[in-house]
Amino acid sequence: MAERGLEGIDHTVQQTYAWIDQVATAFHGDRHRGFAILRAFLHTLRDHLSVDESAQLAAQLPLLIRGVYYEGWDPSRSAQHQRTAEAFLERFTAESGVRAMDARDALIAAATVVSGHITGGEAQQVLMALPKHVRDLITAA
Repeated sequence: MAERGLEGIDHTVQQTYAWIDQVATAFHGDRHRGFAILRAFLHTLRDHLSVDESAQLAAQLPLLIRGVYYEGWDPSRSAQHQRTAEAFLERFTAESGVRAMDARDALIAAATVVSGHITGGEAQQVLMALPKHVRDLITAA
């Protein structure tokens, strides 16, 4: 039996593994690869959003994933000035460790999982906060 008050921690660990496993399955990788892809996507996305939009998105993330999202964040450097699709993909590729030829599929896998777990309204707000060419990159099927 979980100690009183720790059920939330148990639940967020389960949610975190579920998200990681969903990314891993969508990308045909293992849990380690799924985590690297999810982390890279969250960091790349976060750094292309305004501070306000980042905070709104983070509020919908499970506790542990929210910690990953904020890891290493410097809000004074938020939103990246170079907001091209190429820059987004290059940043994601470098941080995720996936091969360049697989980066777009990995990116779409992570975006699909995240958007499936947040409200439709928040997903739409996040997309609309990005330049069209970046939106097109992460929503392509």
